[in-house]
Amino acid sequence: MSGFVNNPFADPVDVNPFQDPAVTQATSTGIEHVEEFNPFSDNSTAVHIYETPVPTTTPSSQPAVLQPSVEPSPQATAAAAQADLLRQQEELEKKAAELDRKEKELQSRGASTGRENNWPPLPKSFPIRPCFYQDFNEEIPLEYQRVCKMMYYLWMFDCMTLFLNVLACLAFFTVKSTNGVDFGLAILWFILFTPCSFLCWYRPVYKAFKSDSSFSFFFFFFVFFIQVVVFIIQSVGIPKWGNSGWITAISIISENVAVGVVMMVVAGLFTVCATMSVILLKMVHSMYRRTGASFHKAQQEFSQGVLTNRTFQNAASTAAVSATQGAFQRN
Repeated sequence: MSGFVNNPFADPVDVNPFQDPAVTQATSTGIEHVEEFNPFSDNSTAVHIYETPVPTTTPSSQPAVLQPSVEPSPQATAAAAQADLLRQQEELEKKAAELDRKEKELQSRGASTGRENNWPPLPKSFPIRPCFYQDFNEEIPLEYQRVCKMMYYLWMFDCMTLFLNVLACLAFFTVKSTNGVDFGLAILWFILFTPCSFLCWYRPVYKAFKSDSSFSFFFFFFVFFIQVVVFIIQSVGIPKWGNSGWITAISIISENVAVGVVMMVVAGLFTVCATMSVILLKMVHSMYRRTGASFHKAQQEFSQGVLTNRTFQNAASTAAVSATQGAFQRN
C-alpha cells in the first residue's frame, strides 16, 4: 500500500495532450498560421486553407468629357463650295464633250448617207449653201404630212402676198406722194416677215410633227397666234401701216380705179391668209391633243435642252466659280 502516493479520490491533474513536446514540434514545422475552419459558418465568409483568392481588376473608368462643337470657318466653307463647283464644272464639261462627240457622229453618219441640207433649194454654183434639211416623206409621219405641207404652202402664199403688197404700196405711192410711209413699211414687212415666219412658226411645227415635241408645239401656238393677228391687221389695211388692206384700197379707188383694184386684190390675199391660218391653227391643235403632249412635257424638254446646251453650261459654271471666288476673297 505504501507504493501508492497519490490519492485516487483527489481531483485529477489537468493534463493537456497537445502540450506534449513531440506534438508541438510536429505542428510548428508544418503549416504556419492555420486558421480555424468552422463548417457551420457562412460559406461566403469562410477562408479556405489551401486556396488563395485571385484579385480581380476593375476597369478604370474615366469621366465622359463633352467635346466642344467646332464650326467650320467661312474660308473653309467657301473653299469646299469652290471645290464642289469645280467638280460639277468638270462633270458638265465631260457631258458636253460627250454630246459634241455624239453630234459629230450623227453629222458624219448623215454625210455618209447623203443627207445634206436641201433647203432653200439653191444651185450648186451659188456661194451660199442650204441651211436646213426638209423631207416630208422621210421625216414626217404619214398622218401629219398633209397638214405640215399645208403649213408650208401657207408660208409660201404669205411670202407672195407680202411681195405683191410692196408692188401695191408702190402704186399707191405713185398716186399720192404722201403715201411714201406705206411703201417704206411694206418693204420692211417683206424683208422682216419672210424669214421670221419661216423660223418662228413653220419650222417649229415641222419639228413638232417630226419628233412629237411638246415644246415645239407650244412655241408654235404662241407665235402663230400672233401671226394670225398680224394677218387680220394686214387684211384690214390701216392707213400709214404699210399694208394694202380693205380700208386703204377703198380710200383710193375713187381717185384711181386701177390702183384701187390692185390694192383690193392684195387685201383679198391677206384675207385668205387670215382665214387659212385660223383653219390650220384649229387642225394643228386637234392633232396636238391626240399626240399626248402637255405643258409639263414642254417644261421638261425645255429644261433638258437648256441644261444640255454647252454655251449655257459654260456660262453657268463660269458665273458660279466667279461668285464663289468673290465670296472667298471677301471672307
